[in-house]
Parts: sequence; C-alpha cells; structure tokens
Amino acid sequence: MSFPNWQLSPAHIFQLTPVVPVMVIDDIDDALPMAEALMKAGISLFEVTLRTPVALEAISLLRKAMPSAVVGVGTLTNPEELQAAAAAGAQFAISPGITTELLEAGKAGDIPLIPGVASISELMQAKALGYDHLKFFPAEAAGGCAMLKSIAGPFPNITFCPTGGIHQGNYQDYLALPNVRCVGGSWILPKAAIAAKDWQKITELASAAVSAVK
Repeated sequence: MSFPNWQLSPAHIFQLTPVVPVMVIDDIDDALPMAEALMKAGISLFEVTLRTPVALEAISLLRKAMPSAVVGVGTLTNPEELQAAAAAGAQFAISPGITTELLEAGKAGDIPLIPGVASISELMQAKALGYDHLKFFPAEAAGGCAMLKSIAGPFPNITFCPTGGIHQGNYQDYLALPNVRCVGGSWILPKAAIAAKDWQKITELASAAVSAVK
C-alpha cells in the first residue's frame, strides 16, 4: 500500500514501526538491498540520513523502487535541506535539533517535520509552534528514560521517538514509556554487515528487534 503525503502525519509515522532504522548510505548501490533486508523483517519505514553525499539520490531511488515503503530524511538542519529532501521525494523529515527558521519551514512545507529536542526549553519552543511529536536526541546523553519520565508529567501530550545511544540492551526500556511510540537506532544496521554486504544479518537483527517488542 502506498501512502500519499497528505495521509502521513507524525502520529501515523510513529505508529508504523517500533524501531526506525537510521540508514547511513555511503554507497548508492547499498540503498536498495539495505531497504529490502529491512522490509523482509517487516520494517517499511526508512530514515535516510543526510550524512552522506548520496543521501538524496538514495531517497529518490527508494521512493521509485519501493512504493509501498515510507521513506524519510534524517539529520536535517535547515530549511534549504528540508526543501531539497522534499524535492527528492522524502515523505517526512527528522532533525537532530531545532531553530526557529526550521520549525517555521516545517509548518509551511509539504512533508511532516519531526523536530529534535534535548531540553524542556526546546520542547516548549517546538510545542509553541504546534509540534507534539518530537525526536529526543541524543537520548542517552540527554538523560535517557529518566528524563522522559520526568517530561511526561508536565507535558503529557508530547510523544517522542528517542534516538542516540539506543541499542539492543535498552530500546525496550524506552518503548515501555507511555510517551514513547518508537525509537530510532542503527544497531540493526551495523557498519560491518553493510561493508560485507551481509543483508541477511541485517534482516535477522531487524526481525529480532521488532519481534521482541512487547
């Protein structure tokens, strides 16, 4: 099933998978087999980070090759990158932090923006502009589960996708929190497996992560 952009809200995106794969694609030839390996594990939502020169090309490729997937962009830092990602076909955007310019561009843009926050002040700034689904980054360094538990009291209507320091040993602790819907992580995409083109290993890790969610 293909999702037109108008059907995608941050709430919908957060519900598509408990584990959002953080895809760092250095070689464009890896994009499709990496995504196919995740799809075999039941993950059809992809966050392609802007950390590499081929990121936008990879987004366009995945959108064309896998119409049933939801393909987004990560590590977005300014309105210009947001515009470029949308033009490449990204269906949502995730930023590691916030600026007023980026938050305003997200509200005026064509695709949902999920801003990243690490503090109460940043949360309040995003909330004031109408954002209630946020990335919590860097999660472990910014206080982890204890921080998110504290936030839930004064801000019960804010929902998070924690990213940063999330791994096999702690991701279920995050997912057990009432204000967390999904987590972002790269442990299901180890660099060694990608370098070795061991796509079966990625399928196994992703399958284990998703199936273990309670």
